[in-house]
Amino acid sequence: MEREVLDRRTGRSVFGRDAAGYDRARPGHPDEVYEILCERCGLGPGTSVLEIGPGTGQVTRRLLELGASPLVAIEPDPELAAYLASATAAVPEIRGVPLEEVDLPAGTFDLAVAASSFHWVDAERGLATIMRALRPGGWWAMWWTHYGDRERPDPFRDAIDPLLGGLPASPGAQGFARDTEAALEALDGAGFEDCRLDTIRGTHEFDTAGIRALFASFSPFIVLEDGERERLLDEIARVAHDDFDGRVVKPMFTPLYTARKPG
Repeated sequence: MEREVLDRRTGRSVFGRDAAGYDRARPGHPDEVYEILCERCGLGPGTSVLEIGPGTGQVTRRLLELGASPLVAIEPDPELAAYLASATAAVPEIRGVPLEEVDLPAGTFDLAVAASSFHWVDAERGLATIMRALRPGGWWAMWWTHYGDRERPDPFRDAIDPLLGGLPASPGAQGFARDTEAALEALDGAGFEDCRLDTIRGTHEFDTAGIRALFASFSPFIVLEDGERERLLDEIARVAHDDFDGRVVKPMFTPLYTARKPG
């Protein structure tokens, strides 16, 4: 039986319920992502950047450190937007509307990015908006960091799989986040050039509290009733503690798509 997939609107309303917890739980994205943004996409001092779905600002802070200025962030969740403003000393200009509804000046940005967020956007409308907002020759980069890799063993995932069968699925578990061919075809269809995929692989080790917090930050868990969510998270923590001695090594991979606006 196919699992229910969460509606896109979910991602615009649930993550702000515990923004600080999300920020602590997520280990961020690989350094190689930022190296590619600098070396291929021209990120550096004075680069005008549009960020889609910045959430708690993990990527935003790195972009600012690397010289992004000005930086406009599209964050429709008011609680996340407030956290983002606090975490970045209100440096970015924050637009509190979905990408599909935002009014942006045409031909303005050198670079637009979306980190583990574009699955909450209508892809066709979102790509068209980004294409208009980029200057000729500007770059678009979207990526997802997955806490599991189908091409490598994941004993912890195998151990907890029986617990997860009744959960809804996040859109981030499918679509562009997983379907390379569909993502590259969509970029090409939207008019982008130099479309490329880089796949970055690694691992991250979590202790018992860390792995519990990580799963608590996933949308299929956030939408559960409080009692059911806590029961399930406690069981995941028990497996980590009892069966993995409080040391869970997760294989991780990040598909990074980059593409350039003609001109």
